[in-house]
Amino acid sequence: MIQFENVSKYYPTKQGRRYVLKEVNITLPTDVSIAILGPNGVGKSTLVRMLGGADYPNKGDIVSDKKISWPLGLQGGLQGSMSGRENCRFVARIHGYKDTKEIEQKVYEFAEIGAYFDEPVKSYSSGMRSRVAFGLTMAFDFDFDVLLIDELGAVGDANFRKKSQTLLESKFETTKLIMVSHSMGELRKYCQAGIVIKNQNLEFFPNLEDAIQEYEDTYVTAK
Repeated sequence: MIQFENVSKYYPTKQGRRYVLKEVNITLPTDVSIAILGPNGVGKSTLVRMLGGADYPNKGDIVSDKKISWPLGLQGGLQGSMSGRENCRFVARIHGYKDTKEIEQKVYEFAEIGAYFDEPVKSYSSGMRSRVAFGLTMAFDFDFDVLLIDELGAVGDANFRKKSQTLLESKFETTKLIMVSHSMGELRKYCQAGIVIKNQNLEFFPNLEDAIQEYEDTYVTAK
């Protein structure tokens, strides 16, 4: 389970605080794959980053006894001031690897970004960040209970997408997903349940089709 305990997340603006989530209390299961639904700007990527520990609530806690990956996809859970290689080295050391060279080489080869691998991540395009973040996750023999995916399917050329998809699907037998995607077909393919971000809160639906209907009623039909 993933427990949200009075979680609030906001960003300061000239008009005051802009809340993404406000005093959210909810328990999410980790025995099903979950789609995150909401329009652009509602906070889907922020939610994924908080679940993966790449961002934090301003108030409250997100707790779980499960192993949750850092975000894979266009946003990625990488430190912008460090290079791709330094990010790999940092994560490897956190997870007990004293000799990080093998991990660094695996990610370098997988990401296919050449010399940019030694440049600061903040200089990367979204696709380059995603390639490194995805390669970093797949380079380890981690047993994640939950993989966090943020628009992964939009990354790279056809060959890279195929390579990523093959590796990702090899993980599906032992892990569940929490996924953001603009493709309803992709969400239906991989997810059974859904979350709708609505009114600065999270609404969980055990049935994905119910979540999609709520999303469409709230954000599509209402336009």
